[in-house]
Amino acid sequence: MNIQDIFDSMEYGPAPESATEAQAWLDSRNRAFGHFINGSFTKPGAGFESRNPATGALLAKLTQASQSDVDAAVVAARTAQPGWTGLGGHKRARYLYALARLLQKHARLFAVLETLDNGKPIRESRDIDIPLAARHFYYHAGMAQLMEDEMPGRAPLGVCGQIIPWNFPLLMLAWKIAPAIAMGNTVVLKPAEFTPLTALLFGQICQEAGLPAGVVNIVTGDGAVGEMIVNAEVDKIAFTGSTVVGRAIREATAGSGKSLTLELGGKSPYIVFEDADLDSAVEGLVDAIWFNQGQVCCAGSRLLVQEGIAERFYAKLKARMETLRIGDPLDKCIDVGSLVDPVQLQTVTRFVQEGAGDGEVFQPAVKMPDGCFYPPTLITGLAPADRLMQEEIFGPVLVSTTFRTPSEAVEIANNTRYGLAASVWSENINLALDIAPKLASGVVWVNATNLFDAAAGFGGVRESGFGREGGWEGLLAYTKPTESAPRAAAIAPFAAPADPSSDNPLDRTAKMFVGGKQARPDSGYSRTIWGPKGALLGHVGEGNRKDIRNAVEAAGKAASWAKSTGHLRAQILFYIAENLSARAAEFAARIDAMTGTKTGAEEVEAAIDLLFTHAAWADKLDGAAKGVPLRGLAVAVNEPVGVIGAVCPPDRPLLGLIAAMAPAVAMGNRVVLLPSEAFPLTATDFYQVLETSDLPAGVVNIVTGAQGALSADIASHLDVDAVWNLSTADLDAAIEKAAARNLKRTWACGLDGAMKGREALTQATEIKTVWVPYGE
Repeated sequence: MNIQDIFDSMEYGPAPESATEAQAWLDSRNRAFGHFINGSFTKPGAGFESRNPATGALLAKLTQASQSDVDAAVVAARTAQPGWTGLGGHKRARYLYALARLLQKHARLFAVLETLDNGKPIRESRDIDIPLAARHFYYHAGMAQLMEDEMPGRAPLGVCGQIIPWNFPLLMLAWKIAPAIAMGNTVVLKPAEFTPLTALLFGQICQEAGLPAGVVNIVTGDGAVGEMIVNAEVDKIAFTGSTVVGRAIREATAGSGKSLTLELGGKSPYIVFEDADLDSAVEGLVDAIWFNQGQVCCAGSRLLVQEGIAERFYAKLKARMETLRIGDPLDKCIDVGSLVDPVQLQTVTRFVQEGAGDGEVFQPAVKMPDGCFYPPTLITGLAPADRLMQEEIFGPVLVSTTFRTPSEAVEIANNTRYGLAASVWSENINLALDIAPKLASGVVWVNATNLFDAAAGFGGVRESGFGREGGWEGLLAYTKPTESAPRAAAIAPFAAPADPSSDNPLDRTAKMFVGGKQARPDSGYSRTIWGPKGALLGHVGEGNRKDIRNAVEAAGKAASWAKSTGHLRAQILFYIAENLSARAAEFAARIDAMTGTKTGAEEVEAAIDLLFTHAAWADKLDGAAKGVPLRGLAVAVNEPVGVIGAVCPPDRPLLGLIAAMAPAVAMGNRVVLLPSEAFPLTATDFYQVLETSDLPAGVVNIVTGAQGALSADIASHLDVDAVWNLSTADLDAAIEKAAARNLKRTWACGLDGAMKGREALTQATEIKTVWVPYGE
């Protein structure tokens, strides 16, 4: 036997991590915990148990929060918030720095406690979770220091309710708490019922850091406690968890005015092209799907392999699976630890038993320990529409199919309701960077997987949620403009006179504008528009659900607009402004006739100015290369949201239309506009401008009618990606509740706010973070 034979056949010896200090800490608390409210731990009460999922051993007893506990935490946070904001960025930065240092000083205690509570291998807790949690507090200490200089015009939201999952208990806490308190907010956080212990240890280090009472509050319990926080008097809800619960939160907060970010489920594609380094791709895949036992929202759980290399890649992968070590999570030699709870073990087992279908199931011949363990599993031969290719399993189960061409890979990858992350493996960087922008996901890793950093935004699209965590973009979710624009007031159309008549015997019925063409309403009904003195000004179509459907279909067919250059979009917006300017007097007269004011000329000039502004921005809204600790790039790219439905303000009928249209179109989106219900004729005049301005068909669509009914139709349409309500606030609740159907983004804003600064551009773009490590 030579040295190579010894290395190939050698077994790993056990290398157990001691749990003595963690067990001693639990003993020091009598293994019973209350909540952390207003800087102190409350007396333990009735509740539930936390057990080690690998052994079933009791770790501690936790208290189920009552409504009075949640109320007390919210009051403490509300009371502390003005003083915390008033400290200023530098003093807040000092506290965040202290928390980062304390996380480092207690790093091993946190790591062992996390592994005991969660079941993940100690190597992952020690080398990934805890250092990255500390990194978030360091990074956001810097953000607190810079806020006043670099984020002028932004202010904290107030009190933030935060609900985190059990897969990364401390890391998710850091992702939520660090940016919130850096920006001057205070927090009420609920850790997952399965894994509350490191959150409570964090409460202790908040005391050690001298953090002012009430800035961070932690309440424990089941989903009912989360519901209490969602319904509490808080200013923001930040949730990471399942799509089902995220949808319920969106519905519960509809119309409340609460800021909302949701980081939800995923079914992330892991795409391997035939020119990939297959050995590296296999190692990456081990990290993508068996890291944390596959209990990762962005796990590369959907393997797509190019057909020509599929058999060779599967053979390499199966051989690697045979070498994975499964066992005691506290053993530093273990690759795959325990699932979090017997309930999760039952869920994963049922998924595989019921969903494998005609697929071929492979599991390595490994003796499984007692406890909540499930073997690494590969299921090949599935079709893209099979249940296991579509539904999130949240366990160590990899499902796979093949593709032939790059375009087919993109089609299969995007054939999901999710859009959180994706991995692309190819030695051809041109191919990889061609594929990355085409993938419907918030994060793309090129020849890598599971790269995270506080400086790089993370979050999804579609039913993976909305909002970003990390980086400058993540701070927007914890701040608001210091000056908020007033919402629009309702305006009733002018009533018909007692004895109506018209000076013009020729009928003029304005149509809708759908797919670049004038279109009659499906309903067959029209609405009469009267002037303030009883003049009959014209008729507009009464739109309905089918008109909305037609407009959305037309917008979908104009998808190539998203691929057009910023320069081209700028030219067209300038051209629209030019053509509007040529008819300025006509539009001014129309506005005056409809509204009974003398502000038409001023409004037209403001609309032309706004068109110029967004034409200017069309090729100037830059992305950013993030300062991540990596030899490579993490690039934040601005992408269009997609199809945006916009409800225009009732007053200022031209300016409101432009405010909804211009930023969206400038950033590459397509729009379906619901113009002013009281004064719609300006919008129907405006489509004549669009027809003569080289705008591709379907980019802008205009549907007239009752905003209340039509806005709900737009918000519930599954092919609409966002809804903007620049109209009255009474529409917000219905729009946001309907938007929960596919978790589309919503934005409610006053007209003046939509026209100021970058807010509209932010709402018109989605950040995609593309990670590109480089070097041999």
